Amino acid sequence: MREHKLHTVCEEARCPNIGECWDHRTATFLILGEICTRGCRFCAISKGKPALLDPEEPRNVGLVVKELGLQHIVVTSVNRDDLPDGGSAHFAETVSWIKRLNPAIRVEVLIPDFKGDRRALEAVVRSGIDILNHNMETVPRLYKKVRPGAIYHRSLEILKSAKETRGEILTKSGLMLGVGETIEEVMATLKDLRQINCDIVTLGQYLRPSEDQLAVERYVTPEEFQGLRREAEKLGFRHVESGPLVRSSYHAWSHVPAC
Repeated sequence: MREHKLHTVCEEARCPNIGECWDHRTATFLILGEICTRGCRFCAISKGKPALLDPEEPRNVGLVVKELGLQHIVVTSVNRDDLPDGGSAHFAETVSWIKRLNPAIRVEVLIPDFKGDRRALEAVVRSGIDILNHNMETVPRLYKKVRPGAIYHRSLEILKSAKETRGEILTKSGLMLGVGETIEEVMATLKDLRQINCDIVTLGQYLRPSEDQLAVERYVTPEEFQGLRREAEKLGFRHVESGPLVRSSYHAWSHVPAC
């Protein structure tokens, strides 16, 4: 990856599960650069003015996936609100290269909200992906505190529109707990996700990457995570990943067979 000047969110976001995922031949590539245009208060990725897009990045991701023999690939990105399409065309080209060089691979994308642009979303949905992930991250009441620049119902609409565009793809979302939400609010958000036919959900503990991010309000117990998993399964999610160290792409390779 260094040779091809690529980045992974595994490293940039300081994920605690990097060793386990890479051992299962799964990686989450971070495209569109390493500088984000938004200031989400939970994230360790650098914020500021991004550099120009690397036109070779889509092909390089496809080449590295082939060289490493990966079986399940997750592609995510920083927010690029400076680009007219939010980077959706770059996403689609990256997926195209991955599939061209690795026809049998499963491709999951974890996308930003593209400011609600339906055409940008459709470009990604129709690019050949197998799973579309867009994280809600937290409950509606905490959006301004946790995700300035994001809108709760816009994020729901992203997942809903993806299903309307291609009914056969799997949709996925995730919540991080411990930033001030109540269990009742978590359950209400899970119900919102099921109402738009979201297939897969991940629930994990927020861990403060550094003193520059939000402080942890509460550490949710493993027993509470298991209780939430059972309740989410009752709502009808096809797969639920719930635990303290769960992240968006944690055990991503196992979600598709389960569905």
